[in-house]
Amino acid sequence: MNEKIERTMKMLEQNYMKPYYCENRAEALELLKTLIPKGAAVSHGGSVTLKEIGAPELLSNGDYKYLDRSKCKTPEETQALYRECFSADVFLTSSNAVTENGELYNVDGNANRISCIAFGPKSVVAVVGVNKIVKDLDEAAYRIKTIAAPKNTVRLGLDTYCAKAGKCVSLTTECPEMSDGCHSPDRICCSYLVSGQQRVKDRIKVIIVNEELGY
Repeated sequence: MNEKIERTMKMLEQNYMKPYYCENRAEALELLKTLIPKGAAVSHGGSVTLKEIGAPELLSNGDYKYLDRSKCKTPEETQALYRECFSADVFLTSSNAVTENGELYNVDGNANRISCIAFGPKSVVAVVGVNKIVKDLDEAAYRIKTIAAPKNTVRLGLDTYCAKAGKCVSLTTECPEMSDGCHSPDRICCSYLVSGQQRVKDRIKVIIVNEELGY
């Protein structure tokens, strides 16, 4: 474990979030099993990281009450499930960035994911690759604009400036009137959440994996 990871974990703990370290994705999945009680109601936000470690397959094995949004057939069903997630026992997520100051930085389009991180589920478990550790909130915001948002819009087939250019329009001089970001109906950077020191100690758990995972 390098100094940056150690420093980040120390600050997460200081902010009343429980940090864990795993050398690889296989270890992370095994650890995840210990953090989700059998029979628990559990769901997750959209996450490439969770897919890469095999979390959806774990939740589908019958040991849990899996609130699986991929099974929703209509927008109304999806919205109802989003609301059901607030009363979940465990909510899984990744994080768009984790600062060395022990903060989680997340940006959402629908805000269902950041809402559950902030309040509702009894336990939140965030799995993050080492590639998502940044120095501070400024670097976190820059990471969103140049890595996370562009790659996710491409993945989701959305029509945004960043999907085509690989970076947020706010970082260019091409459109001065859009210095605050794009105004596409497909924009996914709509709601922002910084999770700093928590009121409920260890409600948020952060698994740092010594691999590059997700966007």
